[in-house]
Amino acid sequence: MKLYAPWEKRFAKIATPFEHYLHSQTTTGVALAFMTLLALILANSPLVEAYKHFLHIPIELNVGEWKLSHSLHHWINDGLMAIFFFMVGLEIKREILVGELSNIKVAILPILSAIGGMVLPALIYLSINYGEVGASGWGIPMATDIAFAISALILLGNRVSPALVTFLVALAIVDDLGAVLVIALFYTDTIQMLPLMLAGGSFFIMILFNLLGIRAILPYFIMGLFLWFFMLESGVHATIAGVIAALTIPSRPKLTPTSFTNSTRNLLDEYDNYPVATDHTLHEQQKAILLNIKDTIDAVGSPAGRLEHALHLPVSLVIIPIFALANAGITIDFSSIGETFMQHVSLGIIAGLVGGKVLGIFGVAFVAIKLGLAKLPEGSSLSQLFGVAFLGGIGFTMSIFVADLAFVGQETLILQAKVGILSASLFAGIFGYIWLRYIAKSKF
Repeated sequence: MKLYAPWEKRFAKIATPFEHYLHSQTTTGVALAFMTLLALILANSPLVEAYKHFLHIPIELNVGEWKLSHSLHHWINDGLMAIFFFMVGLEIKREILVGELSNIKVAILPILSAIGGMVLPALIYLSINYGEVGASGWGIPMATDIAFAISALILLGNRVSPALVTFLVALAIVDDLGAVLVIALFYTDTIQMLPLMLAGGSFFIMILFNLLGIRAILPYFIMGLFLWFFMLESGVHATIAGVIAALTIPSRPKLTPTSFTNSTRNLLDEYDNYPVATDHTLHEQQKAILLNIKDTIDAVGSPAGRLEHALHLPVSLVIIPIFALANAGITIDFSSIGETFMQHVSLGIIAGLVGGKVLGIFGVAFVAIKLGLAKLPEGSSLSQLFGVAFLGGIGFTMSIFVADLAFVGQETLILQAKVGILSASLFAGIFGYIWLRYIAKSKF
């Protein structure tokens, strides 16, 4: 029987957490593509006014005299996306502690490539927009959309080495960290000190929870809500609260693997001591033992790991696709589309995401390898690395997010930015996939 989604077969076996992570990214890529297409259809159909009106429906939270009111679009970008950034924070922390970024010898290539892939696009954009009204959008072409990029690699199957997939994941994680820093440092207009201090206090309490060994999720969740609200009121973009909160979640398990094995084996032996009832019902003591086994399983995994695993599906299938539906809907005037492409903002983003990413990622990687500072990912070639650099030019989610921050209230510039992002991402994705599938020389 032919599989509808052929890459699913790779996950039919017992998957590692990293494979689950890759699987979630491919799922996100498919959902993102569908919702982006739907948003474009709605924005260019007779339903466009209903689509825009729906996104601007006000949603209020009232407690006595206190009121927090924003449009649905605002709640999606500042509320739901805070959960996405929380996931980003968990991924960054995992990669630094136990992932590819924990070994500097392995991490040096994706780190240098990611820096090159952020700096060059920004400089190219600024060179085109210097002195223009859209100059503040220099952060837009810096980002790589990890979901789309990894989806393309996974679809290539064994044509690319696992090490090359890992390289792209590590690069995208560093890229996400760079995007978070850019948003926090450069896309904040005014700062209210009292809410910012209260946000700092919330963060300190969450760190205290970690130091005290608190592993229950609820206390972190409650303080995380306070942290998000105070960030929202401070003027620093509220989604940054998600990344900051993620850093406080305990990443070390309560039990070591050896302790887990011994404890579980002892509990199972105790469980087997009770005779099997004729109606196959469990003895009360057996039920208690099963609860202890569950607690033991929880103890050998970290709260951060459990949260990351639990959130992957809702973030992949709900939050990011909803963001795409709310933000990718641009009304295209085909009579003037050529003029839109020729605007400084659109040109800067296209040149940054396509040319800048390739020059930054591949160029820096090539120099680092030739100088002996880093090694080529095992089982891959420079030709394949070139193709991956093109996939790094898929900006989308984070690029659209930064565009909305850079051009607040400037709908014309936002339109130009989104046209540039969508066209550049489409070209980079298709070209990168074709290069890796039909042109790139492999070491296999």
